[in-house]
Amino acid sequence: MENLILNSAASGVFISLAAYGIGTLVKRKWNSPLANPLLIAIILVILFLKLSGVEYETYNASAKYLTYLLAPATVSLAIPMYERMQLLKENYAAILTGILSGVLASLVCVLAMALVFHLSQAEYVTLLPKSVTTAIGMDIAKELGGHSEIAAAEIIITGVLGNMAAEPICRIFAIRHPVAKGIALGTSAHAIGTAKAMEMGETEGAMSSLAIVVAGVCTVVGATVFAGLL
Repeated sequence: MENLILNSAASGVFISLAAYGIGTLVKRKWNSPLANPLLIAIILVILFLKLSGVEYETYNASAKYLTYLLAPATVSLAIPMYERMQLLKENYAAILTGILSGVLASLVCVLAMALVFHLSQAEYVTLLPKSVTTAIGMDIAKELGGHSEIAAAEIIITGVLGNMAAEPICRIFAIRHPVAKGIALGTSAHAIGTAKAMEMGETEGAMSSLAIVVAGVCTVVGATVFAGLL
């Protein structure tokens, strides 16, 4: 099996897409927050690698081409934001306040957890960028002396949990305004949350796309400041 993957330039891509496709089918059949396609895909890929004995490095050598699509996919998020530019201008104060509040809440929670659980400095700074995109978060963790690989894992977990919890939380707390939904998802759950926001509506997706960028910039500054508080 490992030789087959080694000899195929697209086997990792096929495995990843097949796992996600199965996750999508499960989501359609059981419309539950737990039936998250990305979460199911992650579990299926891990099971495949464990049961087949294929090393992660071997799998990633052919699956890494998917990551090349991350940059253009992120850039494309500017399209719905541009289409909702007038709405952005009308609500800029509320939008900026919401994003800044979300970033600050995330950093304060990490600091509180670090104090309660007596985390080391490296563990603490690794957790600080948990709510921004992987590319930004890994660089922040590395620059502050943390573990970039662990940062990548925690960022993905944060995004998946945000994606899963978005609709129940909005329902429980009666959050109905599309701008509020989009800002909340983009600030707390980055690109994976934005995927859920786009499912909710175009306005939600546009606001979430904006939140990813602004929250990323604010976290770069905020994480640097908070790193010195422990």
